[in-house]
Amino acid sequence: MKTPTASILSLLFLLSTPFSSVDATSDSSNSKNALSPCVARSPTSGLYYDLNAISISPPDPDNGKSRKGARHESWHAKGHDYHANFTLNICAPVLENIKNVVGVDSERWQNVSAYYEKGGRIYSIGQQASQPFFRGRKLVLNYTDGSPCVGEYLGVKNGSRTKSTIMSFLCDRDAPGLQAIPSFVGTMDHCTYFFEVRSAAACGATARADDGQGLGPAGIFGVIALIAVAAYLIGGCAYQRTVMHQRGWRQCPNYSLWVGMFDFVKIPTEGAGLLQRAWQGQVTYFEDGLNSALAGLELNYIRGDYC
Repeated sequence: MKTPTASILSLLFLLSTPFSSVDATSDSSNSKNALSPCVARSPTSGLYYDLNAISISPPDPDNGKSRKGARHESWHAKGHDYHANFTLNICAPVLENIKNVVGVDSERWQNVSAYYEKGGRIYSIGQQASQPFFRGRKLVLNYTDGSPCVGEYLGVKNGSRTKSTIMSFLCDRDAPGLQAIPSFVGTMDHCTYFFEVRSAAACGATARADDGQGLGPAGIFGVIALIAVAAYLIGGCAYQRTVMHQRGWRQCPNYSLWVGMFDFVKIPTEGAGLLQRAWQGQVTYFEDGLNSALAGLELNYIRGDYC
């Protein structure tokens, strides 16, 4: 026969098992597709990296107004010895109204997320993408399908590749809030361009409450409280039944305490009921006396005692 202690431990294990399985299921089902746009989760630390803070959005088309303190232009990076400066946005198209992009159809001009201007011509180095990911410990965002690459730099006569961008995000807690500092690192073939972006948004944060990933602080506290109450009730009942040989309601832990608290609440309630009944009795007595007096006056008036 199991002892009360063994039964309690078994119950606590059963109570904790569902929550553990829920967390395990959440971790296994957590994939890139389940995340919000421009958000990545580190597979090593489990931290969430939300780059929406440094993604510049155009003004609201309904009223033409932008958020207070919002930028009105995209991020810029100097090309240095490349002899061209770069304009780019994070997870969104650039805010600049660009046209006549080399090798890009006109319907895709508004979806360019990075470009540079050289020799009076605009070259796209990637279309908009909003799925950052981790390559090892590096947070990376890729843009592809830009302008066609120049064949002479690739060592072929007719190149079919298009320009692309690789951005590596670095944590910089000293960077101003909601700011990104992109730096052009280089390109080996004038086809793939590599940037480093420093920002406080790349430092990571814990999961948001609305993500639905596991339990929040309130949920964890509720589980602990539930287990504590269950242990108190089951352990107390087992002790009262097996050791103290109590039966019925007296098996409840601290039965005398709960009965005393019930009586403490019951006495004022009964007292209030008695006062109410006494007050109702006084009102009834007063009404009866008043009715008798009025009846006597009416009778005297009929007899003619009052003229």
